[in-house]
Amino acid sequence: KVNGSTWIVGSPRLMEESGIRIDRSFRDKERAWQEAAHTVIWFADQERVRAAIAIADRIKPSAKEAIARLKDEGVAVYMQTGDARRTAQAVAQQVGIEHFRSEVLPRDKAVFVATLQEQGQVVAMVGDGINDSEALAKADVSIAMGKGSDIAMDVARMTLISTDLNTIPRAITLSRKTVRLIRQNLFWAFIYNIIGIPIAAGLLYPFTGYLLNPMIAGAAMAFSSVSVVSNSLRLKWAQL
Repeated sequence: KVNGSTWIVGSPRLMEESGIRIDRSFRDKERAWQEAAHTVIWFADQERVRAAIAIADRIKPSAKEAIARLKDEGVAVYMQTGDARRTAQAVAQQVGIEHFRSEVLPRDKAVFVATLQEQGQVVAMVGDGINDSEALAKADVSIAMGKGSDIAMDVARMTLISTDLNTIPRAITLSRKTVRLIRQNLFWAFIYNIIGIPIAAGLLYPFTGYLLNPMIAGAAMAFSSVSVVSNSLRLKWAQL
């Protein structure tokens, strides 16, 4: 209340739910602002809208490039936002996102993540606000931006210190290379032990009379560890 008068401040949905009339002139301005990727906030008394302001988050310079890199990696990109459809569509077009959901509540974001998971998808969620926390907790991989809210960073399994969105595709590329190296190391360690342990135990002795010298066995074991470490160190020079 201001000077005894009740004012309502919020989105067009709130105005409609409150039975507030929005004049056509405001509707025309709303469309123009939303098509310019702005979010409209209405100010109304108990009868009609009296004023409106348009605000916008500046799109990060790295957003378009990061999304293009994710697509090149075969990642399907979805955007979820509480903004109006025209605003969401304008932002999505600017950064190259085909799939977007607008006017969603925090709970809706988590439900959508669960829906993708039920379809057999592995879902990574990127967010920075308290409204993203439920979806971050639900996702298979949760990524919080370093300058986001504390609750988002607490829930997320990964926090990006930089605000550069290109760190997201780089993190995914690094993760994939790491998993690939782990599988390689496990494979070669398995093959090495399948061959080495029986020979060290005397498998060849009944046929050739040969027993593996303990010094050679020790050197072979050390070489196995060195090869695993050397293979893992290749990550230092990975192209991200």
